[in-house]
Amino acid sequence: MNIDQIEKKIESLQQSSIRLEPDEAKRKEDFNSFQNYSNGFLNKVNDLPAFVADYEGKENFDNYPFKEKGTSPEEIIEFLGENVDRAGINPASGGHIGYIPGGGIYSAAMGDYLAAAMNRYSGVFYASPGAVRIENQIIDWVAELIGYSDGYGGNLASGGSMANLIAITAARKAKKIKSRDIDTSVVYITQQVHHCVTKALRILGLDEIIIRKVPMDSNYKMNTTKLDELVKKDKEDGLNPFLVVGSAGSTDVGAIDPIAEIAEVSEKHDLWFHVDGAYGGFFILSDEVKDKFKGIERADSVILDPHKGLFLPYGVGVVIVKNIDYLLEANSYDANYMQDTRDHRQEYSPADLSPELSRHFRGLRMWLPLKLHGIEPFRDCLDEKIWLTRYFYEKVQKLGFEVGPEPELSVAAFRFNHPDLDNNEINKKLLQKIHNDGRVFISSTTLDGQFWMRIAVLSFRTRKWHLDVILDLLEEGVAEAIPAQS
Repeated sequence: MNIDQIEKKIESLQQSSIRLEPDEAKRKEDFNSFQNYSNGFLNKVNDLPAFVADYEGKENFDNYPFKEKGTSPEEIIEFLGENVDRAGINPASGGHIGYIPGGGIYSAAMGDYLAAAMNRYSGVFYASPGAVRIENQIIDWVAELIGYSDGYGGNLASGGSMANLIAITAARKAKKIKSRDIDTSVVYITQQVHHCVTKALRILGLDEIIIRKVPMDSNYKMNTTKLDELVKKDKEDGLNPFLVVGSAGSTDVGAIDPIAEIAEVSEKHDLWFHVDGAYGGFFILSDEVKDKFKGIERADSVILDPHKGLFLPYGVGVVIVKNIDYLLEANSYDANYMQDTRDHRQEYSPADLSPELSRHFRGLRMWLPLKLHGIEPFRDCLDEKIWLTRYFYEKVQKLGFEVGPEPELSVAAFRFNHPDLDNNEINKKLLQKIHNDGRVFISSTTLDGQFWMRIAVLSFRTRKWHLDVILDLLEEGVAEAIPAQS
C-alpha cells in the first residue's frame, strides 16, 4: 500500500472515528438528556423505594447487545430506568439503612464529571502535578485528623478493601515477614473484624499465617488483657507476633475497640497496629464521639472510607501509614519507559504508594465537595446520624425489643425476644415484612448464634421519618406474629 492509499485509508477511518469527539451542540444535547434523567431521579429519590426484591430480567440484557451503530440517549435512559435504577437496594435512598451505605452527594458527581472530562492522570506527579497535589492535600488533611505529624504517607484507594490491603502490605514490609516466616507469624483480630482484612492476608500470600481471634467483652470490643496474654504466650512458644488489627466502628454493631489500650500492648510487644476505620473513622470529626478515638495517632496505619463517613459515591477509601518509607518499599518501582519522570518528583506520586499505576483521578470527587461546602455540614450530618441512631435505640426498646450494645456511632442491633416463641423465626419474618414494604431497607446479622436485625444510619438523606417507618412496621409485625404463634 503506497502513501496515497494510506492517507485515503486514514481519511476514511477519520470520518467514522470523529464521532467520538462530538461538537459543543451535540455535547449539550446529550448532556441535557442525561442531566434531565439524573435530576428527575434526584427530585423523586425520597419517594422511591429503598428496596425492590426483583432479581429477574437477565433476558432484558441478553436482548440488548452492543451494536455497530450507536443508540439514542433516550433509549439508553429508558433501559437504565427499567433495568438498573429500580430493582435491588437503592443506596441513594435515605431509606437505605441496612449496610454501611454509600452516600452520593451531588457535588461529588460534579467532581467525577470534571475528572472524567479532563482525564488528568493522577498516578504520577510528572504527568499532572496539580492532580497529585489535590490528592496529597486530601492525604494531609486526613492525616491531621488522625493526629499524625511529618513522615506519614497515604493513598486514595478504591475503598476499604484495597486500603486494608495496602496497609497490611506495608506492615509485612516493616516487620520483614518473609515466605519462610509465614507459618510462625501471628496476626491478632477479633470476631468482629471486617472480612476484607482476612481476605487481604490471603491475597498477600499469607494464607498459612497464624490468626488469633482475641476474645471480646460484652460490647464486642477487643479484650486487651487477653490480647496481651496471647502475645506473651506466642512469644514464649517461639512464634513471631506480627500484626494486630483494631476496629474503629465494627460492621455488626459499630463497636470501637479500645484503641489506646491496643496501642499500649502493640508498643510493648513491637506489633504493627492497624486501625480499620473504614466505617467509623470520619466520625472523628464529631465532637459528640471524637474522644472515643483517643490513641489512634499511635497506630502504625489507619484506613477511612469517604464513601461512607463523608457521603461520597462508592469508590474511594483512604489509607494513611505513619512511616511513608514502608509504603514506598512495598509499592514503588521504576521502569525505563518512566525515565522522563525522574527529574520531576517534588511530591510523592500515588503510583509509588499503592499497587495502582493506571487510576481514576478520584481525588476530585472528595476535594471539590470539601471546598464547595466546607467541613461544617459534613460534621453536622455525622452528628445527625448519631442522634438518629440513639433515637431509634431508645424507641425500639419501648416496643419490647431486646437491643445490642448502646450505639457508639450509628449502628444498632436489635431483636424481638419472647420466652415462649421461636424468636429467630419471628425476627426473620419481621425483617421480611420490612423488605416487602420497601420504603426502608435494613439488614440482619448473627451475634452469639442468634439472628439479629441491625440498622446502619449513614446516608446523608436519612431522616427521622425513615426510622419511624421501621418502628411502625416492627410494631405491626409483632402484633401479627404473637397471636399467630402463641
